[in-house]
Amino acid sequence: MIAENIRFLRKKENLSQQEFAELFDVSRQSVAKWESGESLPDVMTCARIADHYEIGMDVFVRMPLEEEEINEETSHGRHIFGMVKVGERGQVVIPKFAREVFNIRPGDRLMVLGDEAKGGIALAKVSFGKLFGKD
Repeated sequence: MIAENIRFLRKKENLSQQEFAELFDVSRQSVAKWESGESLPDVMTCARIADHYEIGMDVFVRMPLEEEEINEETSHGRHIFGMVKVGERGQVVIPKFAREVFNIRPGDRLMVLGDEAKGGIALAKVSFGKLFGKD
């Protein structure tokens, strides 16, 4: 599925394999291998491709793409920013692109949310004045 979707997206924009490769900072040979099904892009490259075309990563890797699906509103604004390492005292560095997208500046406060059942944790930028009705 990934091979067909990469070929579809590349051809949709009339890109050569070399141009597609340059767009995602990989070699032309990698793109050729992906399209032939000989190999697969790593998860971060899949995320960058899906993000670039504003489609959900699950759609990109599991479903055949059609013209209508590429412009779906359901995936607009969703991102995978990469991985971070947790320091000894629990500190994490939020990737620069994520800070830019969400306008996170030094001194901003973030709410930490978690779901034990699903093993998920999230950060949300909030204005505590607005949160408690004081602004």
